[in-house]
Amino acid sequence: MITATRLEAAAAAVTVLSNCKEVTDWALRYFGPWWNATTVDAATVCTGAIVIADVKPEDYEEITLLVHDGRPAGEVEYAKHPLLVAQDGEDIIATSPEEGTAYRSTPSSDRLVLAGSDAQTLALAAARLAREAIRGQLLRDGWAVLHSSAVVRPETGATLLAFGDKGAGKTTTALLLASHGWQLLANDRVLVRPTGERDVEVVPWPSAAALGLGLLHSLGWDDKAREHLRSGGSFHPTQHGSVTGALLAGDHKPLWENTKRERKVQVFPDQFPDLFGVPLATAGRAAALLFPQIDADAAPDVVDDSRTLGEADFMSGKTEDRYPDVFGQTQGVDGGGRESARVEVAARLAQLPHRALRLSHDVPANTALLTKVVASI
Repeated sequence: MITATRLEAAAAAVTVLSNCKEVTDWALRYFGPWWNATTVDAATVCTGAIVIADVKPEDYEEITLLVHDGRPAGEVEYAKHPLLVAQDGEDIIATSPEEGTAYRSTPSSDRLVLAGSDAQTLALAAARLAREAIRGQLLRDGWAVLHSSAVVRPETGATLLAFGDKGAGKTTTALLLASHGWQLLANDRVLVRPTGERDVEVVPWPSAAALGLGLLHSLGWDDKAREHLRSGGSFHPTQHGSVTGALLAGDHKPLWENTKRERKVQVFPDQFPDLFGVPLATAGRAAALLFPQIDADAAPDVVDDSRTLGEADFMSGKTEDRYPDVFGQTQGVDGGGRESARVEVAARLAQLPHRALRLSHDVPANTALLTKVVASI
């Protein structure tokens, strides 16, 4: 039996179809309220962007043999695995031996087919590519991608965007505000588009949120996470086993991978409202920019800083090191949006209130500062 899940964001849409319900259920859960994910009748799906992800080992073997039949092929790293990519007429074909998944993409028709033998692996891959299909449509329609967390005031749709490098406090800022009257729109990136004469429209970029063990503890969420695990629950499967072990043991010291990358709790989007009581937003309108910076030993305060948006605050094809556009889903548009869209967004955001903030590891003090700052904007 073929099942289907349809995703919609702004004017973009894609349908995920599969002969395995686990695949379409995964897309339904993962994108949920952020991208209006709904179950639809597979028999009615005949047009628009489509991702077909079937548990079919024979199709995996067929595409893999094509990739290895002597035609020119190149290897790239995709989702932390080597991917061998080749061309078959107008189609892009690829195989990931480590994942046991093969791909056939037809960019001209927004159609992408996946095949493999493991349902969970296919579900993850299908969700990635469905998200990229939505992004490709939005980029072609004049949207851009910001490296920013975002929260929305539910009464007005006013949206605060928080910028900064890794560890600056974007996620901390968003989660503290979302725990105190705001709705969470994104923890790491958002899609934006100029609209009207001066507004900037904002929609979410759904993804699992990576929360450090220390941040989870400081938010008071580690007990909920531990109880969730003890009662048979789980977090996103990309979460490292050592993080799960630390949660169960009540250990909130940071865990490091090769001393450079922190291993973090990987939270599903739907776990924010269901497990941690953080409401989600589906859209908003940019109202102000925040530039947090964490200084563990200093008192939280507004600081005198002329920080404004820079090139690093926009995502681009160059920064997509985990998911390069090997399947042509953006159809030639840069992964962060057209230059004209980025320039116009930057100009409009520059006219909004800016606040540079110093945050610490003191959650109540951070919350008090943020509440005071946003009330004055």
